Amino acid sequence: MKPILVRPAAAADIEETFLWYQTQRLGLGDEFREALQSSLNQIAQNPQLYPVIHRATRRALLKRFPYGVFYASSGELVGNFRHFLATEQIFCVPNRP
Repeated sequence: MKPILVRPAAAADIEETFLWYQTQRLGLGDEFREALQSSLNQIAQNPQLYPVIHRATRRALLKRFPYGVFYASSGELVGNFRHFLATEQIFCVPNRP
């Protein structure tokens, strides 16, 4: 199983999202973290599980929450709206059209 590296900017986004969900309903933030951890565990066990959405970038959608985990397993740098990342680094962004 490959280790997952979460970039500091992504960790801050995750924490902000957790806190927002906690203000909506006590415990909802914990459910968000569990959904995120489930996706990260699946990625670590099988990085090829989720589809390529652009070049070497893959996306795992969280269950019950409108977020996706975007990641690369190729060693190339990939980008998104706010972050650049290297191999096996993870960031979350809202899954919006």
